[in-house]
Amino acid sequence: MVSSVHTVAFSGIDVLPIEVQVQLASGLPAFTIVGLPDKAVGESRERVRGALHAMGLSLPAKRITVNLAPADVMKEGSHYDLPIALATLAAMGILPPEELKNCCVLGELGLDAHIRAVNGVLPAAIHASAENLTLICPAPCGAEAAWAGGIDILAPSDLLQLINHFKGVQVLRTPEAKLPEDAVLGGPCLSDIRGQESAKRALEIAAAGGHNLLMMGPPGSGKSMLASRLAGILPPLTPKEALEVSMIHSLAGVLPDGGMVRTRPYRDPHHSASLPALVGGGTRAKPGEISLAHNGVLFLDELPEMARGSLEAMRQPLETGQAVIARVNSHAVWPARFQLVAAMNPCRCGYLGDASQECTRAPKCASEYQGKLSGPLLDRIDMHIEVPAVSIADLNAPKTGETSAAVAARVAAARTIQNVRYDGQGINSSVSVPVLEGVTQLAPDAKTLLDQAAASMKISARGYHRMLRVARTIADLDGGHDLIGRAHLAEALTYRPHRYLNT
Repeated sequence: MVSSVHTVAFSGIDVLPIEVQVQLASGLPAFTIVGLPDKAVGESRERVRGALHAMGLSLPAKRITVNLAPADVMKEGSHYDLPIALATLAAMGILPPEELKNCCVLGELGLDAHIRAVNGVLPAAIHASAENLTLICPAPCGAEAAWAGGIDILAPSDLLQLINHFKGVQVLRTPEAKLPEDAVLGGPCLSDIRGQESAKRALEIAAAGGHNLLMMGPPGSGKSMLASRLAGILPPLTPKEALEVSMIHSLAGVLPDGGMVRTRPYRDPHHSASLPALVGGGTRAKPGEISLAHNGVLFLDELPEMARGSLEAMRQPLETGQAVIARVNSHAVWPARFQLVAAMNPCRCGYLGDASQECTRAPKCASEYQGKLSGPLLDRIDMHIEVPAVSIADLNAPKTGETSAAVAARVAAARTIQNVRYDGQGINSSVSVPVLEGVTQLAPDAKTLLDQAAASMKISARGYHRMLRVARTIADLDGGHDLIGRAHLAEALTYRPHRYLNT
């Protein structure tokens, strides 16, 4: 007899349908799993055996073969435990096979028959909804699955509850979606920052257009404080964006309790992060920090201290909004449309330009330190600003700066203008060049200034268009002028890359 249960495999953010087939045949007792299982899947037989023993059941003295079809797709993870157990119970005649045919099952089994939480329940629930299947998942993941909507969900805490449900002895409650706690917590406010008005202005422009930003300044000037407040002035996630982010976080196993990300991600990995940790990859091709920051902010502090290979690997995702992980036996594509905010000191000692503190090797040490960053990477960062040290007078002055709520209102108004202009297909930093050029009209004096700047600053084609994107955002913050004026373009020019060296 052969019984089958539906489950899923994951390739990046894509969900692949998998059929778990179990056959009981005559022969020497054995329990074999085939279909390219990894070590975690291969060990399922012992967890299934232990879970059944905990309920007073034992496997029949037959040859048990578990086939994970299609057989040429690599199967990874512990979520195959529960579908293997259910298909085995159906083959043993304990569960009705016809009731399991319309179920998509995920879950890890403990030796005491409890069902443990697994990653990827939200994308699996969306897949089950599209295929009109009932989802069976662990109880801790029920609230996460409920966000898929329009789907029948069974979320037992142990295997015995599930068996009793199918036999009609017990009825499992349908889990309910709940709002995670992080959705109602407020972040740090811009009004906490004393001084740095020009940096706050650059932060507002970056938020309004989704532009990448590099801040350079001495230690303690407030670069990290400014970056931590960017997410608080960005518009809230749309339902589509929240679903995309939540699916990535679900697959990575970092989804908050409640099963939905409702605030824009803010990721700040340490500068020692490896290339797979930053971009994604590893044995199981997990998402990296750039994908976990999708639709949010990625803050990289001490930028020149990061490994050169890790930084250069971000060049393609910064352009395409995707992280493509290619391996010999796997190929995964992760969304990575993030807003990069980076910070660095002007030199190794950090005090370039301060005669009382800079080292004796200036400006050579600054040239070597800044030279760790390649030109192509810097060219992909729209805005470059200098963040000077804060004076004691500014620190002692009373709070007079704008709050994050006030700045967020202007950012939201500028984003609304862009959504109408591009019909919801993007913002100034992400729309294609033909679309950008179609909505970018320069005043005559602005065109003259642009031609002069392009010649004198030797701006690349990419830098030229990124400068136009920033100018377009500045005009949107200035009331959404259709015509980009000389003042808008002049301010955008001040944010072009340059080296902060004393020459």
